[in-house]
Amino acid sequence: MDFYRPLLRPLLLSQLNVDPEWLTRNALGFLATLARSRSPLALGFRRYLRQTYGFQDPRLAMPLWGLTFATPVGLAAGFDKDGIAAPLWADLGFGFAELGTVTALAQPGNPRPRLFRIPQDLAAFNRMGFNNAGAEALAEMLRGYFPEGQRSIPIGINLGKSKLTPLSGAVSDYVTSFRTLRSLGDYFVVNVSSPNTPGLRSLQAVTELEPILAALQTENTEQRPLLLKIAPDLADDEVVAIAQLVQRQQLAGIIATNTTIDKSLLSVAHLPGRREPLATEAGGISGAPLRSRSTEVIRLLYRTTQGQLPIIGIGGIFSAEDAWQKITAGASLVQVYTGWVYEGPLLVADIQRGLLERLDAAGLPNLAAAVGSAHANS
Repeated sequence: MDFYRPLLRPLLLSQLNVDPEWLTRNALGFLATLARSRSPLALGFRRYLRQTYGFQDPRLAMPLWGLTFATPVGLAAGFDKDGIAAPLWADLGFGFAELGTVTALAQPGNPRPRLFRIPQDLAAFNRMGFNNAGAEALAEMLRGYFPEGQRSIPIGINLGKSKLTPLSGAVSDYVTSFRTLRSLGDYFVVNVSSPNTPGLRSLQAVTELEPILAALQTENTEQRPLLLKIAPDLADDEVVAIAQLVQRQQLAGIIATNTTIDKSLLSVAHLPGRREPLATEAGGISGAPLRSRSTEVIRLLYRTTQGQLPIIGIGGIFSAEDAWQKITAGASLVQVYTGWVYEGPLLVADIQRGLLERLDAAGLPNLAAAVGSAHANS
């Protein structure tokens, strides 16, 4: 039975005047406590989570990069920046989880308030600023949780630039984080697309991005899958140029997309509890307003690379239909964050059941056959 949507969601999102960051931090803290505890009560609760939210079907399995994603729905970066609940994401039904964004230097992030829910638009607005304990702390956390290096689901690590590092030092900053963590993640993501670190998005320019990717690939002696996460606000020709660069540098894939700075997508004039006009607020928008553009970017990437570059789709996924649109546009895997907050923990299993229904309706044998299938009719 789903208690979240009819009972908890109205309470948490509208009836209680609670800082969303406080709620997120405490929910994550509870999961971290479960992850660390070996008490019978905690272990029993984790079994309950697996029984309630776990759902697998071999038709949904996706083999990529020498890894097996038993289910195609993953947790996006941003929720568990420091990996404190890393073992719990499998219990909640996720097929993979992306930790971070982590930076070489520990940093507090931007001043609060910095996270806002906008229920009328099924959106979130954030300017977190890569608040995290740093790459060394994440490495220690992962070594503690997975001393033998065996993880129940693939774990990705999202790498960002430290705020104190000038743009001219971006290459060494990313390399430092990767060098610290490269043996502890199943795949890695270069994040140059957050709008909340000054100047970071300028690194998406091919001339700025190429040396970063080249240096990371040189450092990548263990041949870990290395992906790039891009913004939805790029022009189409910029998306094409980045896709071509990613292929030249032989990266493993692209994540599309990060948050958008297009405030015209929101129906509100002010953020909750704020008097300043929305137009003057710094930050990025996630959730339903991002859905259409992120799918367009996936479609363009798939066309540009002729389906040869794996894509992880993210942005506005609240249902199986949303996930299906991204998969048929060209995404091999999808990630959720804002949709998971709004729809609750049953969303992951609901998406997977809905994907199976759509496979049956389309007469397709498995999810891999659905990837990019919308292009066959275009």
